[in-house]
Amino acid sequence: MDVLRYADSLEAATACGQRILDLLAKAIATRKRATLAISGGSSPKPMFELFAKSGFPWEQVHVFWVDERCVPPTDPQSNFRMANEAWLAPAKVPEGNVHRVPTELEPHEAARQYAQGLHDFFRVQTGELPQFDVIHRGIGPDAHTASLFPGEPLIADHEGLAAAVWVEKMHQWRVTLLPGVLEAAWHTVVLATGKDKAPALEAVLHGPYDPMSWPAQIGARDINVTWFTDLPKEMI
Repeated sequence: MDVLRYADSLEAATACGQRILDLLAKAIATRKRATLAISGGSSPKPMFELFAKSGFPWEQVHVFWVDERCVPPTDPQSNFRMANEAWLAPAKVPEGNVHRVPTELEPHEAARQYAQGLHDFFRVQTGELPQFDVIHRGIGPDAHTASLFPGEPLIADHEGLAAAVWVEKMHQWRVTLLPGVLEAAWHTVVLATGKDKAPALEAVLHGPYDPMSWPAQIGARDINVTWFTDLPKEMI
């Protein structure tokens, strides 16, 4: 685990984005294609804008989502919409390389189809999990990551691929990757900016391991994980 600190949230997001590009380039050099799972929220928007301007060979990258709100893909709350407007459409990422969650469906059916798509794309066998080249994650002030919030029973599921979850505090259904998939990635980058994240980040990085209370602890301290933050060392 590495924790990299930057002067502000823009610098952190830009550095996180550049690390993703570097990791994807290495994967392409080895296997001719790369896989990336991205998170939503407002924090990664500068990262997506960097992607759009990068001139990267996106035709060799397949893009998935760590989680998604169960709203239409044109809804302002949609993680897909934000990524599409800031990056996918401007960079002309091929539609066949974009594997969004089919949120126009009922939540459990959307999760089932998304999980089946992962199973088929990665050609996973029984007992195996897909391994993304890079997973980009975030963290909330309550230490949620993906759409795994404190107390969510699915935090204990290390065999499933994706599931629908009801997020009571948001009064909203979401579809999320499950812990086993998050932990299986070759590389994980976590963008964690904003002073409101400091208590959660302290617990996740330095507290006793209790992912049911601090879901972002899932895979958080592994050797292949890099954190990008604008918080000074004295805060975490």
